[in-house]
Amino acid sequence: ELKEIVFIIQSQSNSFHSKRAEDLKRDILKQAADLGKELPTVLLIHEMDGHEGAWTILPLMRDFSVTYGRNSSWIFFCEEDTRIQVVKLLETLGRFDGSKEWFLGKALHDEESTIIHHYAFAENPTVFKFPDFAAGWALSIPLVNKLAKKLKSEPLKSDFTIDLKHEIALYIWQKGEGPHLTPVPEFCTDDVNSYKVDHCATTFSNFLPLCGEPVEKEDVFVAVKTCRKFHGDRIPVVKQTWEREAALIEYYSDYADISIPTIDLGVPNTDRGHCGKTFAILERFLNHSSPRTPWLVIVDDDTLISIFRLRKLLSCYDPNEPVFLGERYGYGLGTGGYSYITGGGGMVFSRIAVQKLLASKCRCYSTDAPDDMVLGMCFSGLGIPITHSPLFHQARPMDYPKGYLSHQIPVSFHKHWNIDPVKVYFTWLAPSTEESLNGKKVGYNREDL
Repeated sequence: ELKEIVFIIQSQSNSFHSKRAEDLKRDILKQAADLGKELPTVLLIHEMDGHEGAWTILPLMRDFSVTYGRNSSWIFFCEEDTRIQVVKLLETLGRFDGSKEWFLGKALHDEESTIIHHYAFAENPTVFKFPDFAAGWALSIPLVNKLAKKLKSEPLKSDFTIDLKHEIALYIWQKGEGPHLTPVPEFCTDDVNSYKVDHCATTFSNFLPLCGEPVEKEDVFVAVKTCRKFHGDRIPVVKQTWEREAALIEYYSDYADISIPTIDLGVPNTDRGHCGKTFAILERFLNHSSPRTPWLVIVDDDTLISIFRLRKLLSCYDPNEPVFLGERYGYGLGTGGYSYITGGGGMVFSRIAVQKLLASKCRCYSTDAPDDMVLGMCFSGLGIPITHSPLFHQARPMDYPKGYLSHQIPVSFHKHWNIDPVKVYFTWLAPSTEESLNGKKVGYNREDL
């Protein structure tokens, strides 16, 4: 019965995202009403009891067990852009015995061991399967009850949340003693208009959000963090690739080099952390850039980014809201903790977010503190939520499953390690109209990378 499915939408409190999630909720309830069925429960993650770690899902298992453990059969999780055919979903779940422990989804696997998964299954990364959240995934209530019981006796450790879908699958797998992910072919990430989707219970809106005209080039100020030792090898890559997309760009270093040019902020370089440098950039943006420039992007000198796509994405966000946007990580979310935007993929701030942050007096506890984590702590203390976009990437394309990237139009990747960064940029990020290098058309096959 449809009323035995609890739908959980991975929503966010930012106005653009909460509207998308509300639209999906309405669509699910309308489909149920049109079927003449008793309405299911549809919940939005961002509305759940103010728990900062709610988006990591595991901390909610005990609540799910207590509230739905008796009268429900399945908890079905999806993203705000997942599209659900309720009748086909009912048929699909009906194939599985809901009295047993099931973990269902569209299976992803790593092609090679990767830093974002702590090099797990290094011998053969393809053996471990984890769900593509975009296609939706489901847990049977007996498995939810089992996880809730385990969490009661063994609370979650207070460490990092980096790639949630992999970490949840690892937790459920319990070193081989728990259920493996069961692949379900009806959970799909093909676009809803694709000829392939006739059998699908779920589809995914495979596009870069655009909510009107892209923001103007002059509305985005780009700050590149660098240091003297990388002027010779990393900065030329930026100039060869995405610098031309940015109308307003400055390079901040520990050494003023007029050939680039770089600006010495008077903050000595640190081997890690860079908190002092980042806060100096925020101060400079507020005090020296035009007050009419609504957006600041801070990137590393080895970040590869499409400013062209970012301008489209930013058309969906209200610059009058305090927005802090990028790829979300978490720290200590099992026990409170906070979320943060991981720096390598790029951190995007609305001017008002920077104003509120600097007015708060929240600052680095040391010059070499991790800037992205300190920013996460500061915004958390201010009650300003992190806004996550899966289109920003802290690692290289080969660090993500091909099936995951296949339904993305990425905004950024990070790191030059063991890759040709120029080739990666022109393969994954270059605007097609500008895909030329020295006047020649450049076309690479993503499979080669």
